Amino acid sequence: MPELPEVETTVNGIKPWLKNKSIKTINIYNNSLRWKIPAYLADKYQKQKVIAVTRRAKYILVHLESGATLIMHLGMSGSLVVNNDNKPLAKHDHFEMVMDDNTSLRFNDPRRFGCILDSEDYLNHKLIRHLGPEPLSNEFKGTMLKTKSNNKTQAVKNFIMDGKIVVGVGNIYASEALFMAKINPTKPAGKISLKRYQRLAQTIKCVLSNAIAAGGTTLSDFVNAEGKPGYFAQELKVYGREKGPCVVCKTPIKKVIIGRRSTFYCSRCQKQ
Repeated sequence: MPELPEVETTVNGIKPWLKNKSIKTINIYNNSLRWKIPAYLADKYQKQKVIAVTRRAKYILVHLESGATLIMHLGMSGSLVVNNDNKPLAKHDHFEMVMDDNTSLRFNDPRRFGCILDSEDYLNHKLIRHLGPEPLSNEFKGTMLKTKSNNKTQAVKNFIMDGKIVVGVGNIYASEALFMAKINPTKPAGKISLKRYQRLAQTIKCVLSNAIAAGGTTLSDFVNAEGKPGYFAQELKVYGREKGPCVVCKTPIKKVIIGRRSTFYCSRCQKQ
């Protein structure tokens, strides 16, 4: 699944092609995504100007001059690709938004777990209103993690992947941040000290910022707004490196399943 850096990369890629342009037409070729694409979008938002493109967690938000917002999620395999040279539709292109300069934004999703919805008040939309703070915001701190972890027995990796605690820390980056913070991913969240949570908050910010700068992580399904893969996979220290040598101490990287997800760590560097 595309994670926060991939979504941020997509937002940065499509923003220049949409902002301050008006929607000429909306074409819905297949509305059967995770939730059906509302048929009324084509008429309701015709000639509406896009005033901003932002992100909340893994949701891409296209803000319109009327005050409404298009809410998009890439799901497991979705991508948004800009087309400005009249290329024919690709297989699994389900949605297209054509702007007044004939640039089009196409939503492609082979597995159809993504979504395209709209809201007049996106902050109170059921998919968004209960989300935790953004990991790159000033609100996200070690003190906050420590407070929310009190008496929690779940593994710390699952804890930081909970979107009600903090958004956007997906499976890949959780493993990477815990390695940088030297925290064992299986340790109960309530047993982590404030000092270590302060370090973890910083490593989460660091690994996500680095991934955004590099264009996201190369996954088999993920492409950015130009239809190209991300380029952060070569920087991964533990994820996907089972039995490979730790980059710090050369101990073989271990793989365990936590919450039905593959987790990678160094048993020597991440003793605690």
